[in-house]
Amino acid sequence: MFLFMMEQIDARSDPKQALEAAEKILRAGGVIAFPTETIYGFGCDPRNVAALSRVYRMKGRDKAKAMPLVACSFGQVEKFFKIPEQAREYADKYWPGPLTMLLEPAELALRKSMPVFKDGLAAVRVTSHPFVRDLACGFGFPLVATSANLSGDPACLSAEQVMVAFMSSEPENQPDLIINGGELEPSEPSTIIKFDDDGAVMIVRQGVVRL
Repeated sequence: MFLFMMEQIDARSDPKQALEAAEKILRAGGVIAFPTETIYGFGCDPRNVAALSRVYRMKGRDKAKAMPLVACSFGQVEKFFKIPEQAREYADKYWPGPLTMLLEPAELALRKSMPVFKDGLAAVRVTSHPFVRDLACGFGFPLVATSANLSGDPACLSAEQVMVAFMSSEPENQPDLIINGGELEPSEPSTIIKFDDDGAVMIVRQGVVRL
C-alpha cells in the first residue's frame, strides 16, 4: 500500500469542504488537481507568477506554451476578455463545454499581470464541470486548467492516476490538494478556435467539439 504526501478530498461526499479547501489553497498561491469535463487538470491563480512557474515545473512543460483557463460563466469571461461579435454565437451554442477560444485581454494591464498569453491571446473556455464552475465563481477569476500529467504522458482520468503519476516527484512538484471527482470517461481534449480579423473561425486544435 502506497503512502502519499498529497492530500485528497472527495468532492462527491463533501463538496462544500472540497470547495473551501481548494479556494484556500488557490488564494495562498498553491496548486490543486481537479476533474474537468474531459480530464483531470492542474489549477492555480493565473495572476500568480510563482504558482504558474510551479505548474510548468511540475509538468515539465515548455514555458513557451501558454496555459489554458477555465471560467464559470460567459459573464466572467466577458469581464476580463474581449469577446468578438462572431464569437458570441459559438459561446451561445457550446458554452459551457469543451470549446476553447483564443481571446484578447480586456485591458493591457491584465496581460502584463497574467503571463498565460501567447501572441497576445489567452485560451479560455467556460467549464461545464459543476465543481470547477463553482470554484471559479467563488474565486472570482478564471483559473488555470492544464492537464494534470507530466508533459508527453497520457492524461489522467482519476484522482488515483494523478497520485500515481506524481508520487515519485519531489514534494514541491506535487499538487497541494487533489479533488477526487471520480473516474472520468476517456475523451478527446477541448476544441480550440480563434477568429481572424474578418470574423472567420479557424480551428487551432480539433477536439471533442466538431465544428
